[in-house]
Amino acid sequence: MITFQKIRWKNFLSTGNQFTEIDFEEYNTNLIIGTNGAGKSTMLDALTFVLFNKPFRKINKPQLVNAQNERDCLVEIEFEINTRQYVVRRGIKPNVFDIVVNGTELHREADDRAMQRVLEDNILKVNYKSFTQIVILGSSTFVPFMQLTCANRREVIEDLLDIRIFSLMNNILKDKLRTQKEQVKSMDLKKETLKDKMKMQQNFIDELENRGKQNIEGNNSKITKLMSEVDEYLKENTKLQEDLQNTTKQQKEVAGARQKLSKLNTLRGKLSAKVSAVTKEHKFFTENTVCPTCTQDIEESFRLNKIDDVQNTAKELKEGFDELESTIQFEQERERQFNALSKEITNLTHGISQNNTRVSGNQRQIRDLEQEIQTITENLANRNTEHEKLDEFKSNLQQTIEYLADKKQEIVYHDFAYSLLKDDGVKTKIIKKYLPFINQQVNRYLQMMDFYINFHLDEEFKETVKSPIHEDFSYSSFSEGEKMRIDLALLFTWREVARVKNSVNTNLLIMDEVFDSSLDGFGTDEFLKIIRYIIKDANIFVISHKQDMRDKFESVIMFDKIKGFSRKISSDVNS
Repeated sequence: MITFQKIRWKNFLSTGNQFTEIDFEEYNTNLIIGTNGAGKSTMLDALTFVLFNKPFRKINKPQLVNAQNERDCLVEIEFEINTRQYVVRRGIKPNVFDIVVNGTELHREADDRAMQRVLEDNILKVNYKSFTQIVILGSSTFVPFMQLTCANRREVIEDLLDIRIFSLMNNILKDKLRTQKEQVKSMDLKKETLKDKMKMQQNFIDELENRGKQNIEGNNSKITKLMSEVDEYLKENTKLQEDLQNTTKQQKEVAGARQKLSKLNTLRGKLSAKVSAVTKEHKFFTENTVCPTCTQDIEESFRLNKIDDVQNTAKELKEGFDELESTIQFEQERERQFNALSKEITNLTHGISQNNTRVSGNQRQIRDLEQEIQTITENLANRNTEHEKLDEFKSNLQQTIEYLADKKQEIVYHDFAYSLLKDDGVKTKIIKKYLPFINQQVNRYLQMMDFYINFHLDEEFKETVKSPIHEDFSYSSFSEGEKMRIDLALLFTWREVARVKNSVNTNLLIMDEVFDSSLDGFGTDEFLKIIRYIIKDANIFVISHKQDMRDKFESVIMFDKIKGFSRKISSDVNS
């Protein structure tokens, strides 16, 4: 049983920075009252948020943080399961999700999603949908059992009857079957491979015995042809080598042009520099009669002499430059001859290399053929060894066939177990066993609320409703007050089933505004009798606008909004 003890929250919705705390265990019947927006239903959102990371009402998670303080949203809950004490904390801005067991925080080795699965599957053993069906009855966003799809109805009942383990076992078997079928597929492939190997081995033996000599003769013929080609390649290489020698000799005769050109080009550069210097000097003395540096006049005779000297020097330089250009052109021609011969040498070398490659290829083929001849000869001399290999393949094949037969038999058994654990198997049989009890309890609680109808759930979780006056009804055909009575009867029944099965049994029962609109005065009184005298194992919290019911509860908790913040302003106790 889950015994909820306390819950506290701060900076949650309209609640400010001070913790608001509710003691779940102190009184059996509790009335929570207050004006609209005062925070009466905040406890519901805090409860489902801290346990399932989901508010009860349709509120986006970022909106849960108090709009004025904008951070440090935190909810804490304390509860006990089988003498183990738990504290769960969940917060936003910053993100908080802690689970404490007997004072020790669970080691975080996984993300929040994995921790949530631990909380739901291993600790609470209930999901959001089933929890709300057992613990909470609300008037706005709550989806009662009768408004769920048949599949979701089944999920709730499976949780209550504690038979979801069969679904887990079914999933395990499903994975095991998948693995076994993959193994069978792999072994089938191995079987076919062994068959292929046996066939190849038999063909090999036949080849040895029937065509071995023929293959040897054929290989010898190929060897002869390849050796003849090798001779032709070697002869061709002899001629290419002679051409290479002649061409190399010619190249040596024109060698050295590149080095001479380099020196000549260097000399040309120096002459060009001298010509440039002489040109500048000639221009200087031609254009200037005054020294631009010292601003003194240049003697005319000196200037004219300089001009003559420069012109003579320029003439000599031109003659030398022309002679140099002629020499450069000669060496350039020799360079072109050298490059052409180099290209021819490259082609000859490439041809020789190609022939050498062909010779190597033929020699490799000859070695392979000779090795093949040797292998065939050895195999012909060792037929018994090849027959032993064939027998080994046959033995492996037989073992594989026997293994496959065993695996396929296992799959048959597991398939049978898998079919039993499907929704229409063992689970359905268990549900059939409890359906009469469920229907009996629902009708019992309906009669306690003075609602005399015959309510029946079938194996597909579809309802049939009959009355003494009318034959058949549907849930949707009733008034809101009548629907609420059916919802209440189902809620009490689920709690009774949980108590009997000890699956998700809990002390907490919360009703949000169920008296405010859907139940008339008579129905309210009858319901209060039920929760006071029949539902004795629960700590019941009723959220309502009706303050005239204060005297009907042991404890009255009042909420109000002060300066924009929701606060618990009082807790009254009725003696």
